[in-house]
Amino acid sequence: MKILQVINSFPPAWSTGGPARVSYEISKELVKRGHEVVVFTTDMYSPFLRFKGKENPTWVSGIAVYRFENLLNELAWKNMPIALGMASALKNHIQDFDVVHAHLWRCFQAPLTHHYARKYGVPYVLQIHGSLPRIFGKQRLKWIYDVLFGYRLLRDAAKVIALSWMEAEQYKGIGVPEEKIEVVPNGIDLSEYTNLPPKGWFKKKFGIDEDEKMVLYLGRIHKIKGIDILVKAFADVVGKLECVKLVVVGPDDGFLGELESLIKALRIEKNVLLLGPLYGRDKLEAYVDADVYVLPSRYETFPMSVLEAVACGTPIILTEKCGIAEYLKDKVSLVVKPNPEELVKALLEMLQDEERQHIFRRNGRMIIREFDISEIISKLEEVYEGIARQC
Repeated sequence: MKILQVINSFPPAWSTGGPARVSYEISKELVKRGHEVVVFTTDMYSPFLRFKGKENPTWVSGIAVYRFENLLNELAWKNMPIALGMASALKNHIQDFDVVHAHLWRCFQAPLTHHYARKYGVPYVLQIHGSLPRIFGKQRLKWIYDVLFGYRLLRDAAKVIALSWMEAEQYKGIGVPEEKIEVVPNGIDLSEYTNLPPKGWFKKKFGIDEDEKMVLYLGRIHKIKGIDILVKAFADVVGKLECVKLVVVGPDDGFLGELESLIKALRIEKNVLLLGPLYGRDKLEAYVDADVYVLPSRYETFPMSVLEAVACGTPIILTEKCGIAEYLKDKVSLVVKPNPEELVKALLEMLQDEERQHIFRRNGRMIIREFDISEIISKLEEVYEGIARQC
């Protein structure tokens, strides 16, 4: 099949978040299976840098990637990318594809993809990566967008992809027919985790004592991620346990200043490391050395970081607002409400119970197989082939 993936950012722009990583893993595996995959994306790379060679194809793991220039990079990094060149590319080439997989929702490129897919009769799959609820700012603008464009994108999609049953219920709650919803969790390439770094390298590199307990947060520094909830809970843990360190890894997404002020106000600067983003081997070393990985999100669907932690054998604490919790609860993860009081209890329980850590690590080696990217792509292939046959 010839498949077009449309998304606002694409690797190696790793710092743009999970959807870019997901679309990359999907595209890479589809290419391995003999499909022709093309990606239409923007030139987002970092808040201050763009990709060069705009609108010329580059090749990433056998994937043909077209990066269209954003009108303003500053807007793109506020979740408002506007790539005018993508309009003509969609108009001229969308009819060349058997199916379109749109990883888009409230953005300029989404209505364009919808318009030209409908005009030329090309079926499209819509995957919005947990962004359906109108939460955390701009709620009225989001409502206006949904009324003008969003609901039509959902209505006219051949299929919509839900990452969890929680997200599937959200779709049904706004009227998407159940038969149109496919629950397909994110997948992970397990071959990247067969040769993990030795334990202790990360701690040594960053001056953490070997006997110190290490709590890891890895993700964007954004209020929705609940990192402030974790810091408040951790301050209480510091008063109850000796030799414990919180390591925060990830790019600033507008909340770093507040986070630094909170850490200072709680007087736990010596117990917290703010490292910025880490990639590749450095990131794996962090997971391997962590006694627990914590994702204290106020809302989340299916974060790739959790799968990475499971693949590295790291015990996890999640909030009940994370859709992935339904797959992992009491197997490799404690699940709590998104408040400091419950998180303190879970942290103390996990850090002091080595037997539970051992059980969670052992369970993780078995559970992660369910999320092997090859299994996930087999499901997506069925979805693609099914909608292509109908057209």
